[in-house]
Amino acid sequence: MSRYLSIINYRTLITLILSLIVPLVAYKFRVVYNIDLTLMSIAIIFPLVFTIRGAFRRREKALEHLSLYRAALKTIENLIQFSPKISDEDKLQGQGKIDNLNDALYNHLTTPSEDPIEIDDAYESFLDFVRAKNETISGGTREKIFRFLKDVIDSADNLIAIHSHRTPISLKAYCLIFIYIFPVIYTPTIINKIGVDNPSWLTFFIVILSEFILISLYNIQDQMEHPFDDDGLDDIKLKLFSIKRK
Repeated sequence: MSRYLSIINYRTLITLILSLIVPLVAYKFRVVYNIDLTLMSIAIIFPLVFTIRGAFRRREKALEHLSLYRAALKTIENLIQFSPKISDEDKLQGQGKIDNLNDALYNHLTTPSEDPIEIDDAYESFLDFVRAKNETISGGTREKIFRFLKDVIDSADNLIAIHSHRTPISLKAYCLIFIYIFPVIYTPTIINKIGVDNPSWLTFFIVILSEFILISLYNIQDQMEHPFDDDGLDDIKLKLFSIKRK
């Protein structure tokens, strides 16, 4: 249940307060008018849809690259483990290097840090292992390892880019500002349509509901911006892409 309430945060509280204060002020000073809200809807709904769609596409791309990353690492693991010339001790050491490469990326994705130094170090450590085993790793096996290592680096860099770069920050800020000022413009029009003499709770209900819908959509998009932190219902389950998955 708590995960479903994760879309409720301090922004929800701000919009709730605004949705209560603005109608009170409008009724007290009898601020009533009738305007076309089409432009206001475009100002909020269009950027919201754009950013949600962009965040969803980033999430789908991340899933593709995670699948490629695991598949390439798993293939390298099999090449080392099933090579008859590599000793059991070297296989164990190689497995440790592969596990470090796997863990380095996932540790990076689950933290706010944008510095991929841990991933680079794990990659260099694995390369040093392959170079050091020049006599036991045959030329054909080595060539295949480097071929799939390219896929590892390619998918890792794409995941790092997805982790570090979001949808346009200025567009999100613009959208949030308009959500906050929406009750100021929306409330007098609602009062006009309902009628000043009709129950005021209808106005409060409509304004609060509209603001809650808009800010909830914004919060959902904001959570999808961070698909690796396991903070939202739609976050990626990184454990499913671990090389040690059972």
